[in-house]
Amino acid sequence: MREIGVETYVPDASVITNGVLKMIVVEGRIKGTLIILRELIDYFESLAKSNRSLGILGLDEMRFVRTACSSRGVPVEVVSAGRRAEDIDALVRWYALDTGATLITSSKTQQLASEALGVKVLYVEPPRSRLTTLERFFNDKTMSIHLKEGAPPYAKQGRPGKWRLVQLSENPLSREEIEAIADEILEVARTDPEAVIEIERPNSIIIQLNLYRIIIARPPMSDGWEITAVKPLVRPKLEDYVLPEKLMKRLEERAEGILIAGAPGMGKTTFAQALADYYKRKNKVVKTIESPRDMHLPPEITQYSKTYATSDELHDILLLSRPDYTVFDELRTDNDFKLYVDLRLAGIGMIGVIHATSPIDALQRFIGRIDLGMIPSVIDTVLFLEEGEVRKVYDVSMSVKLPTGLKEADLARPVVEVRDFLSGQLEYEMYTFGEQTVVVPVKQAVGGDFEAMVRKAILSLLPSAEVTFDGSIVTVVVPKEEARSTRKLKRRLANIERKYGVIISLRMI
Repeated sequence: MREIGVETYVPDASVITNGVLKMIVVEGRIKGTLIILRELIDYFESLAKSNRSLGILGLDEMRFVRTACSSRGVPVEVVSAGRRAEDIDALVRWYALDTGATLITSSKTQQLASEALGVKVLYVEPPRSRLTTLERFFNDKTMSIHLKEGAPPYAKQGRPGKWRLVQLSENPLSREEIEAIADEILEVARTDPEAVIEIERPNSIIIQLNLYRIIIARPPMSDGWEITAVKPLVRPKLEDYVLPEKLMKRLEERAEGILIAGAPGMGKTTFAQALADYYKRKNKVVKTIESPRDMHLPPEITQYSKTYATSDELHDILLLSRPDYTVFDELRTDNDFKLYVDLRLAGIGMIGVIHATSPIDALQRFIGRIDLGMIPSVIDTVLFLEEGEVRKVYDVSMSVKLPTGLKEADLARPVVEVRDFLSGQLEYEMYTFGEQTVVVPVKQAVGGDFEAMVRKAILSLLPSAEVTFDGSIVTVVVPKEEARSTRKLKRRLANIERKYGVIISLRMI
């Protein structure tokens, strides 16, 4: 039975998960009975059963608190709140009001709400934790570290496009070691006000913690615990890329539909970050859409998260706030492309970051998502990065003309022209032919060697075929008996069409 006149304390979830309750018990700051709500235990248990890291962390901390209370003679009671509430913090708050207990919290919101009700509050600032173990794997050349249960730790060292994978130790990491590092990361994420848990799913979590982007995966999604941490080595300005004066002028005066393309790890996001900072220094209003938010930008640039907002919400916010430029890192889903297109057509300058193995691939990702004729209205400049440097720049425009290689005047049509920006040389044409959209490399369309390659590829399938060319249209005449498996043959011919950028017309006699 509780003694009359003995002060009682009731903690909320915040002081349990960030270790504050354990700390003040050890320091002897609890001068009475500690009340643990049964509903709080049930809350953490339900999270743990859903494989949420917060639940496991909460239950572990409550176990440690009990041990600390026992060793220091602090009485502990587990009671029910006696009422229902959807929010666990509200339930703790109402219990403290009903019983006159002192509420222990590290949440400013909880403190203000409780004091507004007249509840006595013990507010304790959460201690700042450090990534002591994780930081031990990094040095001034480390781009990322890769920790996997049952495998030695590895690190990528170097710079974008020029790095090597280095084994950091001969000893494989055990599950206990990986879990301990993960617990340290989560503790810092819960207590550091600058940390953001971008995505938390039952078996994975993505955290942006100051300079570090951290991905934690665990079974059953992965075959073992895994931690990947990425840290940018440098924060270059746009001027550090030593871009041609013509391109700098284009970026400053005309480019408003920009795609930054490249393979993973080639420095796309770093360049986009430099470009955003450049526009900010040119007195432009700049915002970003990221997931996770791993760009390091001046506070004047607002960074929005796709994780915490719908496409419609982002659309409305950006449309009404009217920034000069919005950086979209990265374009992945149909909704991402739709949002990019809608904002660009509304007159907002857009900078999209997209994975692509060649610069033309970045443009082709838009085919089928918007009408071909709208592409130049949405995208005017494509920047392709390789090994951290801008290796190719395309200018995208529209004209009505006879496509290169075609001879009959009545085949003139709207054509999207893709030119090398620096030389002005036409490299690709994109146009519709019937119901098909084709992307034709112009150098190939006018070359005799190109026709020989296409002819050879077709004759390898149909040795008796007659092959004739009219620009990028290839007519193939073949005896019926040689084209018995029509479906399989058409599939292989379609592969040739995609590879060489031609249209094959198959006739059987």
